[in-house]
Amino acid sequence: MEKTLQETAKAQAQQAASNTVFSILLALSFSHMINDTIQSLIPAIYPIVKDSLKLTFSQIGLITLTYQLTASLLQPLVGLYTDKRPQPYSLAIGMGFTLLGLISLSQAHHFYLVLISVALVGVGSSIFHPEASRLAYMASGGKHGMAQSLFQLGGNAGSSLGPLLAAMIIVPKGQGSISWFALAALLAIVVMLNIASWYRNNTHRIRSKSKGVDDVQHVQLSKGKVTFALSILLVLIFSKYFYMASMTSYYTFYLIDKFHISVQSAQVYLFIFLFAIAAGTFIGGPVGDRIGRKYVIWISILGVAPFSLLLPHANLLWTSVLSVFIGVILSSAFSAILVYAQELVPGKVGMIAGLFFGLAFGMGGIGSALLGKLADSTSIAYVFDVCAYLPLIGLLTGFLPNVDRSGKTK
Repeated sequence: MEKTLQETAKAQAQQAASNTVFSILLALSFSHMINDTIQSLIPAIYPIVKDSLKLTFSQIGLITLTYQLTASLLQPLVGLYTDKRPQPYSLAIGMGFTLLGLISLSQAHHFYLVLISVALVGVGSSIFHPEASRLAYMASGGKHGMAQSLFQLGGNAGSSLGPLLAAMIIVPKGQGSISWFALAALLAIVVMLNIASWYRNNTHRIRSKSKGVDDVQHVQLSKGKVTFALSILLVLIFSKYFYMASMTSYYTFYLIDKFHISVQSAQVYLFIFLFAIAAGTFIGGPVGDRIGRKYVIWISILGVAPFSLLLPHANLLWTSVLSVFIGVILSSAFSAILVYAQELVPGKVGMIAGLFFGLAFGMGGIGSALLGKLADSTSIAYVFDVCAYLPLIGLLTGFLPNVDRSGKTK
């Protein structure tokens, strides 16, 4: 009788660990939306600070590089540390750094103060993303692709809102109005503190999966093949985020230079592109759960190439239309790449999340700096001509191993 009760309790615990907790996933997605809304204010104010501080495109690139490096270098370390020692309240602490950077940025009237401000925002991001991604994995109930896509949906929705809010508030009110967004950061901290309570009481979910509950879904490859596959994924991240850097940092300048539109109008077109990314984000994860993540990676990176190659030759209307196709298709890549990598290296969810989020931010920062230098020495139009070819790197997806749903190569 006692043995039966123990078996029943064990079965109930395993069942609880396999349930998808949508309340946590939605709270994480909401927090990610606020986090990335705040972060997206950085490139959204570039036209303002470029004029007010008399900056070059190279200095604009250095601002992005500073933010992206601080947002990337710490992420793998945070993920590696929290794989061994979960930190439930780290999400709120990270948002605290973001809050400080936000307030500082609103009062930064010198180039170096801008760098310090965006660095603080970057530190907050580097703490937030690995732990939030781990929480999404924990609450997924085995539906990892869906959970990561829902998490990414919030982030991309926030990224798209930044330019629109900048056009509505910051452009007419000035740089000091950035401080108004501190209220959103405080709201996110409250939500994260509530999430932390669930996190503290449910760490067994990820432990149980690392001990066998979910092992059947992980691939069985040699270390050499795993390393090779991870290397391909990292190159694909390079392709995606270098191209994204050209759009997020310089798309408004491109539109203003080529079509002679206002700053506010350019911000609206940037919002359309980023909203397309948010709208397409949820596709990659669930579809990857069904048909395989490799096929999603094929479509989401290489599939952008026809549209990116046409973009530099289009008029304003078709530039906007092409940017929507690019955003929707490209947005599904990251969730598929991240979950594919997590399945290649089971038991290292936080470290892999930190590595790939970190590399994504790092590639975006380096790309922005290099493209800014290129724009200064040539032109913004030339930058978009060059970047149009980056999605062709998606051909490397063909070298990734095919893995079926049971985790076996074929």
